[in-house]
Amino acid sequence: MVAFLIPNHVESSLMMMGSANTASAAASLDARKTRSRSKTFVMPVAALAAALTLGSCATTPTPTDVISIDRSQGSQENIASLTSVINTNPSDPSGYNVRGAAYGKAGEFRKALNDFNTALQLNPRFYQAYANRALVYRNMGKQAEALQDYNAALRLNASYDVALIGRGNLYRQAGRDVDAFNDFNSAIQMNTTDGRAYHNRGLIYQKRGQHTQAIEDFSKAISLSSGSPEPYNGRGISYLALRDDENAFADFNTAIQLDPKNAESWTNQALVYEQRGDVQKAARSYQHALRLDPNNALARDGLRRVKPGF
Repeated sequence: MVAFLIPNHVESSLMMMGSANTASAAASLDARKTRSRSKTFVMPVAALAAALTLGSCATTPTPTDVISIDRSQGSQENIASLTSVINTNPSDPSGYNVRGAAYGKAGEFRKALNDFNTALQLNPRFYQAYANRALVYRNMGKQAEALQDYNAALRLNASYDVALIGRGNLYRQAGRDVDAFNDFNSAIQMNTTDGRAYHNRGLIYQKRGQHTQAIEDFSKAISLSSGSPEPYNGRGISYLALRDDENAFADFNTAIQLDPKNAESWTNQALVYEQRGDVQKAARSYQHALRLDPNNALARDGLRRVKPGF
């Protein structure tokens, strides 16, 4: 058996948890509950709901799970080492799967596809290679091909959590929330240790307005992936929807500490400042978000509210 330089759970190691613009999911705020408690907020709740809805409209339909590019994985030295393993045993599909993962991590998607294709030619039942190829297809914008590969992986191994989570994300991006929920739920029932299953199920709970359940899922995702800012942003938005701005603010600040270049986190922080009536701090956070992402419509509209004439 060839020693794997990249774990078998390749999709999890290749990708970073996707944001999916969690702020947009809170647009389903209970208007009646909000009106009854609106005295504690300077920013009109209707404006908050509209801003969150706008965030959803402005979201670009990119994959939620994107490969975190690491060019060193495609370095001449690393590829030469992996190629040497393949040359030693060219009939072993595992070697091609590992090298394909390295190419994928380096953003060399065509070369990755070639290696996964070879692995599957050598072993048509290599379900991990199907899931890895699906991830590459997703990052190439070939969603139909990715879905076919996830389905193939799950026909071979119905309990493969990587494929369930990957397919669930495809379904969620396509608006097939019930199918997505079922896939995430299946992975969770199989005791997955992949935090993305809980994070993405939490996004669906959030979209449905089930914020207590969403907070539970985001908290579990945090316990499994404490270094990722996305579940903190997700949980913060649900806290905000439940009028718990203290916990929301703490989560947004943690998200910023984990990734200061995440525009969504700065925008969410600004929303809390705005609700508290601290328009100067809100403006600074909105401006910082826009420097990071000039196309962030939620931050742009927020800045117009707190800084008229912008």
